[in-house]
Amino acid sequence: MIKIGNFPEIVNENAARIVAFFVLILSISALYTNSIPLTIILLYGFSARVLYGPKFEPFARLTIHIIIPFFKIENKPTPGIPKRFAQLIGFLFSLTALSLLILGYSLGFQVTLSILSFFAFLESFLGFCAGCYVFGYLMKWGIVPEKVCERCSNISYHI
Repeated sequence: MIKIGNFPEIVNENAARIVAFFVLILSISALYTNSIPLTIILLYGFSARVLYGPKFEPFARLTIHIIIPFFKIENKPTPGIPKRFAQLIGFLFSLTALSLLILGYSLGFQVTLSILSFFAFLESFLGFCAGCYVFGYLMKWGIVPEKVCERCSNISYHI
């Protein structure tokens, strides 16, 4: 039986950055074509990563099983819970973008997907995970209890 919520406790930061690059390419493609199918693929990717981690997401599997080994990219471990939170934010942005596109709000779609693209750019090229940064503050402010991610309390999410 497949268990929902089986997100890895530790993820490879380098793999996350490569997947963010795929998200960037896909979101820019959807943005320029106003494509419902591309936006659905984007939404599926975030949905799969939030629910299962990389197990059923094609870009994550391609990254982990082909790109990382082929280019011999090192494993850079980082806590998975903040990354999952970031995937949830991406899910919400891609769901909003798809809804706006289906409803015919092209400008709203473009703004929403542009924001998503910007943050995917930051993650892929600069290694700055905005969702992880927000998650860190949610822990600092006590909104997310420290027991949720004990490994996270020692990590700085600043550039």
